[in-house]
Amino acid sequence: MLNLIASWHYEEPYDFYDMDRDQGDLAELLNPDSWKESYFSVHNERDELIGFFAYKRENEKTVEIGLGLRPDLTGKGLGRAFVHAGGAFAKTHYSVTQLSLYVATFNQRAIRLYEQAGFVPLDTNMRRTNGGEYEFLRMIQQMP
Repeated sequence: MLNLIASWHYEEPYDFYDMDRDQGDLAELLNPDSWKESYFSVHNERDELIGFFAYKRENEKTVEIGLGLRPDLTGKGLGRAFVHAGGAFAKTHYSVTQLSLYVATFNQRAIRLYEQAGFVPLDTNMRRTNGGEYEFLRMIQQMP
């Protein structure tokens, strides 16, 4: 399963999110201990791998969420339900009242999705990834 996710490749410009673009991200993904602590796979009713979530606790009320939907499923209207499922899991599993996430500012498709899912923009910052420095938007969602 880990190698399967590592082999996913997205169309441009979303290939920015290919796991092999950042060796640190790839090493974390392929580390079995990460899957015990913060990574969770998502399967459909036929037990096919369709995505994953990664969680990192920021404080007692907030967890940062990272996510990946299988490339052939992106752009098909599944994103909002996928994001909601990840948030519901975080609320139950981590007992948090707030989610945060970071999204590359060029990814307007994802930013619109996150806003539709209830996230609000907070601030931007530069982050080192994929061999360079890129602008990311931090977004927050208050959970009911």
